[in-house]
Amino acid sequence: MYNPGRIIISLVIFVGLMLFAFIYNIGNEKEPPELKKPDKKYENCVEPLEEIRASHMVLIDEWRDEVIREGNRKKVEIDGEFYERSLQNGCLHCHKEKEKFCDRCHDYASVSPYCWDCHFDPSAVDKTFLPSENGSEEEASTSHEEVH
Repeated sequence: MYNPGRIIISLVIFVGLMLFAFIYNIGNEKEPPELKKPDKKYENCVEPLEEIRASHMVLIDEWRDEVIREGNRKKVEIDGEFYERSLQNGCLHCHKEKEKFCDRCHDYASVSPYCWDCHFDPSAVDKTFLPSENGSEEEASTSHEEVH
């Protein structure tokens, strides 16, 4: 009724397949990405560095809930500095280049945050057809190719 030979061979194959990815990647550790530091005038973040690295997504979600769902738009005060509860006007105020900061780390961690489903990257906006400073609708000096 039971064939111990087949069961043992099947278990060995199963365990081998489950361990393959781990065995294959032994010693292939990737170095963390080199991130572009924020402007020098910003010395502190809203949380200590290790905490913000580990749980910035929780903080952004909490800010979203407080601002959008509760209507609390008060700025956050940390060590005498006031920070806006906003991805674009808060985080990206210091970390101006999404590609050199957010994207590098998220690619390294193999995550796809949904922030950019609603928000846009201000540094990647096509400024070709934005109104000029004098109010006319002339083309801005930055072309589409230069922005991207």
